[in-house]
Amino acid sequence: MELIFDKLNRFFSGKWQIAILDLQAGRWVLRPKTSYIPYLKAENANGRHILIRPPPEKELYYLLADDLTWRLIRGHHKYPDGTWKHGRMVVETSPANYQVWIRSSRPLSLEEKRYWLKELRSDPGADPRHRWGRCPGFRNRKEKHRDCQGGYPLSRLIWIDWKRNADIPPSNNMTPDNVSALSPEPLGGVCHNKNISRKDYERRDESATDFSYAMALMRRRSTDEEIRKCLISERRDWKNHQGEKRMNAYLERTIAKARAIVQNS
Repeated sequence: MELIFDKLNRFFSGKWQIAILDLQAGRWVLRPKTSYIPYLKAENANGRHILIRPPPEKELYYLLADDLTWRLIRGHHKYPDGTWKHGRMVVETSPANYQVWIRSSRPLSLEEKRYWLKELRSDPGADPRHRWGRCPGFRNRKEKHRDCQGGYPLSRLIWIDWKRNADIPPSNNMTPDNVSALSPEPLGGVCHNKNISRKDYERRDESATDFSYAMALMRRRSTDEEIRKCLISERRDWKNHQGEKRMNAYLERTIAKARAIVQNS
């Protein structure tokens, strides 16, 4: 538990709050000190919920998406190659149910937060104003999660990235197409200064679009690795090439065929 506290401290840049919630008595906030862990565990064992959030002065830099499935996690918080997008903390609050904290590189208004949470398919009843999340390492004491032996699921820390922030587009650029821009592109850069996008080469199906786009990038002197990153970043539907091995094989095949045509034309 001390290790989890250390990771939370890093993610929230040394400033965060932890609270005990009693559904009848209310909520009381504590300093997140490791010496309080035995007390927090005892309160949790007695049916109370243990919650976390950034302090009010840092709240503008954090966004909490609630009640997510793993499908939504893969679609909005991971790249198609399986790597995590920047500035995420993922907590499994109960079996197959998740919360995701996003640490923004800039302050976000409530209006912006509500917009992005809707696009990320967060629980519509979970307003971002002064929002608390469940603390990993403690039990989810909601009665609906109680099993036949009287036990409750442990909230698990799945992923945490305290080294980087998510680059969330500003409010004057809020469109559904920008949902994918909730983090920077994969390391190495993608399509910088190319002035084209995959949407410019849409064809009858996803594969034909990839092929046409790959050839266009080659004619602009893009390397195979740059083309690969562009395709991964800009294609949204990978249902026919699920899994890292299948996707990599498909990309290598597509790029090789496109390169052969461009070199011989």
